[in-house]
Amino acid sequence: MEIIIGSTPPLGPSDDSPKVRESNTVEAKLLHVRPPRRGIAGPSGAERRMKKTCDPINGRVLTLMVMDGNTLPKDIEKANYRVSLRFHRM
Repeated sequence: MEIIIGSTPPLGPSDDSPKVRESNTVEAKLLHVRPPRRGIAGPSGAERRMKKTCDPINGRVLTLMVMDGNTLPKDIEKANYRVSLRFHRM
C-alpha cells in the first residue's frame, strides 16, 4: 500500500480540448422556412444574378442554427457533405 499526501495531479491532456463527436448527428434549431427562389429579371428581361441557380419547384429553403459549432466537421466550408434531416416535434 502506498499513501501519498499533497501530490500534484498527473500531467495529461487538457479537459478544455474540443469534444469528440460520438455520432454523426448534430442538433440544430429551425429558424425560418421559405419557398424556393424564382428568377430575378431586370428591366431588359435578363437574369440579374451572376450565377445561374435552379431551385426545385417543390423545394423549401430552411435556415438552421447549430447550437454548438464544435459538433460540425472542421472542414465544413471546404468539403462537400450530404446532410440528412430528422424532425422531432418539441
